[in-house]
Amino acid sequence: MKFFYLSSKPNDLGHFEIHEKECPQIPDAIDRDYLGPFNNGREALRKALLMNPGSVCCEHCCQTNFEAMFSQSKKNQA
Repeated sequence: MKFFYLSSKPNDLGHFEIHEKECPQIPDAIDRDYLGPFNNGREALRKALLMNPGSVCCEHCCQTNFEAMFSQSKKNQA
């Protein structure tokens, strides 16, 4: 799990960014709010949106590349 924070100041587009604790773009301690421990940025975003509807994931630390894995049932393989 990683620790996530929500910026209390908007970015240039007016959004409030979510950052991992180790992100080089994370705001100073006074300019962020602790969200908690999450597995990824998408989970942190769900909580952040409850706190601030203008929340978005940081492009540097919260990029998630999900790949769906599908398997065919045995009857479809025949």
